[in-house]
Amino acid sequence: MRGWLVFAGILASVSCVAAAPPAATGGKAAAKPVQPGIQKEAWGKTKEGTPVDRYVLTNRNGVVAKITTYGAILTELDVPDRAGKMEDVVLGFDDLQGYLAGHPYFGATVGRYANRIAKGKFSLDGKTYTLAVNNPPNSLHGGNVGFDKRVWKAEPQSSPDGPSVRFSYTSPDGEEGYPGTLNASVTYTLTNKNEVRLDYKATTDKATPVNLTNHSYFNLSGQGSGTVLDHEVTIVADRYTRPDKDLIPTGELRKVDGTPLDFTQPHKIGERLDEFPKTMGGYDHNYVLNGAANALSLAARVYDPKSGRQLELLTTEPGVQFYTANFLDGTIHGKKGAVYPKHGAFCLEAQHFPDSPNQPKFPSTILKPGQTYTQTTVYRFSAK
Repeated sequence: MRGWLVFAGILASVSCVAAAPPAATGGKAAAKPVQPGIQKEAWGKTKEGTPVDRYVLTNRNGVVAKITTYGAILTELDVPDRAGKMEDVVLGFDDLQGYLAGHPYFGATVGRYANRIAKGKFSLDGKTYTLAVNNPPNSLHGGNVGFDKRVWKAEPQSSPDGPSVRFSYTSPDGEEGYPGTLNASVTYTLTNKNEVRLDYKATTDKATPVNLTNHSYFNLSGQGSGTVLDHEVTIVADRYTRPDKDLIPTGELRKVDGTPLDFTQPHKIGERLDEFPKTMGGYDHNYVLNGAANALSLAARVYDPKSGRQLELLTTEPGVQFYTANFLDGTIHGKKGAVYPKHGAFCLEAQHFPDSPNQPKFPSTILKPGQTYTQTTVYRFSAK
C-alpha cells in the first residue's frame, strides 16, 4: 500500500507501526495481540489541488477507524461481531473521488450549523443574516460548502486511552453567511474500550451560531449488507421537537408516549414505519434527551440481532437527530461496489436542536467571544 508514513513516539502509551493494520473486513477475525497505533496515507487531492490525507487508527483490540482530512470524515470503522469477526459498519466510499462527487454527508463532521435553519435566515444582535438555502426552503448542515467539504489540519495526539488525532479548521468571517472567524476542532480517539470518542471545541471573534455533529451512517451488520429495519433501537428521551412539514420545529416539545417515536423501550426500526406519511418515509426527528445538561450521558442504544453488535451513544448534547436513511434509493454505490438502499443505515447525530437561532425557548447555540464551545460524543461498540 502506497503513501504510508509512521508517527514514531507520538503516543505515550500507543506505539505506531509501519505495517498496515490487520485485515478487518470481509468477515476475517482480527489477529491478536494487535499492535495499536496511528498511520497516515496520502489520499489524493481536491479539485482545487489541495492534498488530502487519511489517518488509520488501530486500538489494541484490532478495531480500526479511518478518518480523512477532507471533511474530517470517518470513512471506515471495523468492529467485531459476537464471534469476533470484523466488519466495516459505516457507509462511504473507497476513495476520495466518491466524496468529492457529492454524497449525503457520509461520516462527515458537520458545521458551522448542523441540521436545519428555517428559510436560511436568522437574526443576531439586531442584524439579519442570510444563508444558502441548500435544502429548500431551509439551510442545512452549514450551507453549500460546509465543514464537511473543507480540508482540515490534522495532528496526532498523545492519549492514554488509545490512538487519537485532532482535526482543526478555521472558518473565516462571512463564510456561508455566518458571522465571525470560528476556530473549530474535533479530536477523534479510538479507545481501547472500542469507543470512537469525539471531543469538539470552537472559539469565535464575533457572536455566531455553532452546532457541530458527526453524520456517520451505521449498519451494524456491515456496510452494504441490506437494510437496518431489524435493528432494535432505544432512545433515552421522553420528548421530541415537533416538526412542521419542512422538518423545522414548531417550538412544541411533544411527548413520544403513544407515538411511533417512542423508543423508551426497544423497538425495531421497521416495526412502525407504516405509520409515517410516505413523503417522510421514516425517522428524521430530533429527540430531547433526558440526560442532565452538559453531562456525558447515555442517549441511545442500537442492537443488531443478526451480528450481535451493539452501539451505545453517549453525549453531552441536549438532542439527537435519529435518521433512518429515508432518501437513499439504491443509486449510490459505495465501498466495494455496495449498493445502498433506502433504510440501509441509521444516523444518531448528537447536537443542539434544529433552528435554535430562531427559537428563543430552545437551548442557545450562540457562541460569543471569550467563550469556548465544547461537546463530547461517544460511539461505544460491544457484542452479545
